[in-house]
Amino acid sequence: MNQFVLIQGSSEELNLFPHIIELGVIKNSSIQLNAFPKVLMQGVKFFYVLDGKFHWYIHDGEYILFPGDVAMILPGQEFGSSTAVLEVGSFSFLHINADLKDADEIVLDKWSSLSGNEITAISKILLLSNPLIITKINEAGRIIKCIHQELSNQEVGYFARVNNHIDELFILLTRQLTRQNNPGRDFHKTFMKLDDALRKDIAHQWTVDEMAALAGLGNTLFNEKVKSYTGFTPLNYLINIRISEAIKLLKKPQVSITDIAFDTGFYSSQHFSTTFKKLTGFTPGEFRKNNSYNE
Repeated sequence: MNQFVLIQGSSEELNLFPHIIELGVIKNSSIQLNAFPKVLMQGVKFFYVLDGKFHWYIHDGEYILFPGDVAMILPGQEFGSSTAVLEVGSFSFLHINADLKDADEIVLDKWSSLSGNEITAISKILLLSNPLIITKINEAGRIIKCIHQELSNQEVGYFARVNNHIDELFILLTRQLTRQNNPGRDFHKTFMKLDDALRKDIAHQWTVDEMAALAGLGNTLFNEKVKSYTGFTPLNYLINIRISEAIKLLKKPQVSITDIAFDTGFYSSQHFSTTFKKLTGFTPGEFRKNNSYNE
């Protein structure tokens, strides 16, 4: 690919795509000082290394990227070079306008054809991964190239094709990221990350699909591994987490039982009370009364 840069507001090719901030290829034949300082990212930006070797600061550390590697920078993350030096080499990039909703979900807006559940699952995987570096994934470079070709040729259906390619890029990188983390070799580590994610967002109505996606496994294998590891199905394990978090809140007299029910992901206070008694032998009110001495 030849060097080019399309910029929103000054490149006609992007007039129909307000969500695309920039698209381009940078080919750098000599070291450039003060050309690549660290910046706080607005939106989501993908970098695909075509050739060379780049030392980049991403979010909270230094990383080296080689040809075929992708760096994905999320909103609010710091990115650039610690020395502000742009090294010799070339890379393509795509910068899209996106934000974070409640700091735990990437907002892609109406241009994306991904469903709400798909965006939620993708967001959770990406936000739990640090850094977002995917190695040896040439398909990502092909997708960015296809986006440029569609914008340049503007053939029938190019608007849909461009947006579909961006969705495809999100899906590709998320899937590859879960495979790259190789959860099958160390399920304990994967399971601990999953447990932490569930507890941090316990009010969310988690599905098995979302939990399996976080673990980077298919549903069948995920169910088997969780059952083998914990003795529970994924949903029953989730219920146990909800109850354990509810127990902590019941020891805080200022928090109502109804609030606890919704804060820990139950559909109603009755659902909470029934489930709580089934698993502990007490209603939430009885448990709170019996443990009032802990306050």
